[in-house]
Amino acid sequence: MSDPTDTERRKRRDLSIQAQDEAIGLAIARAYASGEIPGAESFGKPMKPDGFAETPGEFRMPFKVLRNADAVPPEIGMFRKRAQLRAALETAADADARAALQRQLNELEQALALRLEGMRVSGRL
Repeated sequence: MSDPTDTERRKRRDLSIQAQDEAIGLAIARAYASGEIPGAESFGKPMKPDGFAETPGEFRMPFKVLRNADAVPPEIGMFRKRAQLRAALETAADADARAALQRQLNELEQALALRLEGMRVSGRL
């Protein structure tokens, strides 16, 4: 038997996609009919924004992969560390501890600014 033509492959692919769409539609219809979907806490409410629309296009897929893998982009980790340092700085008891925390915060903010500026200049942000 000869190799299927491109048209035949496309027809099979389209039928496969159609079958998947129908299976998904059927599963949704069953869940709705059983009350599973209408009983959901978020049913009928607007979806909570997840920042997807605000994320630059070139970062959407990599960030989605990282999020699905429960991994955090390094920049986000830096922002979180900055928040921790700021909170620790506000509650620091003595001047020496505050000075050390302020120095760490300054270094982190400089590293973060340089990283974000590099991303902006390179067109990655």
